[in-house]
Amino acid sequence: MTHAGLLDAFPRDTFLWGVATAGHQNEGDNTASDTWFLEHTTPSLFREPSGPACRGYQQRDTDLDLAAGLGLNAFRFSVEWSRVEPERGVVSTEALDHYERKVDGCLERGLAPLVTFSHFTAPHWFAAAGSWTAADAPAWFAEQCDRVMARFGDRIAYAVTLNEPNLEQLLQAGAKLPPEAEAVKTQMLAAAARAAGTDSYASANVIPADLQDEFQAAFTRAHRAARGAIKARRADLPVGVSIAIADEVATPGGEERRDAKRAAVYDHWLREARHDDFIGVQNYERVVHGPDGEVTVDGELNGMGTVIAPGSLAGAVRYAHEVSGVPVLVTEHGIQTSDDAQRAAFVPAAVQELAAEVRAGTPVLGYCHWTLMDNFEWIFGYGAQLGLHEVDRETFRRRPKPSAKVYADVVRSHRGTLAHR
Repeated sequence: MTHAGLLDAFPRDTFLWGVATAGHQNEGDNTASDTWFLEHTTPSLFREPSGPACRGYQQRDTDLDLAAGLGLNAFRFSVEWSRVEPERGVVSTEALDHYERKVDGCLERGLAPLVTFSHFTAPHWFAAAGSWTAADAPAWFAEQCDRVMARFGDRIAYAVTLNEPNLEQLLQAGAKLPPEAEAVKTQMLAAAARAAGTDSYASANVIPADLQDEFQAAFTRAHRAARGAIKARRADLPVGVSIAIADEVATPGGEERRDAKRAAVYDHWLREARHDDFIGVQNYERVVHGPDGEVTVDGELNGMGTVIAPGSLAGAVRYAHEVSGVPVLVTEHGIQTSDDAQRAAFVPAAVQELAAEVRAGTPVLGYCHWTLMDNFEWIFGYGAQLGLHEVDRETFRRRPKPSAKVYADVVRSHRGTLAHR
């Protein structure tokens, strides 16, 4: 494909080029959240506590400057419910002020605010009161969405209700975690319930295998309630859900296994997205299915232990649109690796494949790279590196990696004179 052809793929005036971040992973000291509670439970599935993370709460403007300095025009972040409502019925004006300033800071820098209303974490009180499966959970979440919309919903560009509600199904379908992890997860949640003085304790990204169906139904109710609350405040605001989706491909004879994986992990949410304005796609790998199971493919490996496949994003985007019928917003895409040379080569190659998919007719609204800087990667702690910047764990100073310039160059080539306006 020619360079001119690539430029033609993405509309210069409307296509979103951004980075994605998440509150708990970046902000630090999210002490009223369920995840913080689980990090400090014994036993804990989390490798280490999040602690100050990247001190992103204090360095809000610095991080927005980093994104703007890359020539981007979009910034995805989450509003931490546990900061806004640390106790049931107690709303923090300071937290709402902070996120409102973040939205305004995005706009001042030419960044479209892409707001996630729940990026896995929830308040501790919510987790102790039945979490997402509680009868009142949809109403509680809708109430949170409404207060956020009332404060600054008139200024955001896209709304993501839930982040990767299918993640646990994806992990379990691919056996990405060792068997002992499931046992530790169950023990951790039981210990958390005892410590909280409740019958149960749950969090969105540490769901026991036997509760997957129950949580899928609960997340669906919550998504619908959130969508309703957001649309009630602003009917024109695009609303969707973001799902984790690998590019599932098959060798001859592997089609049945591929289709079964798609049906078990993705299709529920892709059908649900038919009622939304877009589907958020979060892709990190390709899985190859043969007649007897997953097929090992030769090639260079990323930090997840899977073969680096730049075309996986285009494949995931294609399937998401085929089933949902709505436009796709790439809300996350990146590569886990400590070798930044891999990232620097991977990003432009993946964007080129995405451009070909767009030119073939698949509607894509934008691309957000995960993530702006190395941060707290949930149960893997600070060991997994996916950022365009590294963070000094003592001073919290951000330093760009070579891949940051590569991504900036990719964006500049597509945005042309719009970049750095």
